[in-house]
Amino acid sequence: MIRLRDDAVGVIQEHAIEAFPEECCGFLLGYVGEPKRVIEARYIVDPIEMLHVDDDARTKGMDLIGIYHSHPNHPAVPSEFDRSRAAPWYTYVILSIVDREPQEVAAWRFDESTKRFEREEMVRLPTETDSRKRRRATKR
Repeated sequence: MIRLRDDAVGVIQEHAIEAFPEECCGFLLGYVGEPKRVIEARYIVDPIEMLHVDDDARTKGMDLIGIYHSHPNHPAVPSEFDRSRAAPWYTYVILSIVDREPQEVAAWRFDESTKRFEREEMVRLPTETDSRKRRRATKR
């Protein structure tokens, strides 16, 4: 299972809208465990940048837990290209975007033994600041 904060999903959606009709791509930072928790989404996937982001995440006490990308005018399902470059230790979040309108967001894990993607359960959470505001409002 993976938990994504709404603000991270918002970053992915905004990035996909800006990049449309091209595909966008970025990193998912958060905490490894069960469940995994995505705290930040960041633009750009490049091998050197990946090392920098991984180092930056570790200095914040987080991990690089996955990669997101958009599928313009296509479903949020991994493609053959995605499969050919997948690693089993990452979660892959795919956003379907149709005519600049974000659609489905889905999470996937690559199974090394079968060489296939399996859908990963995904839960969207309110941003941390939103939940703190709600807690303060209910205490008053």
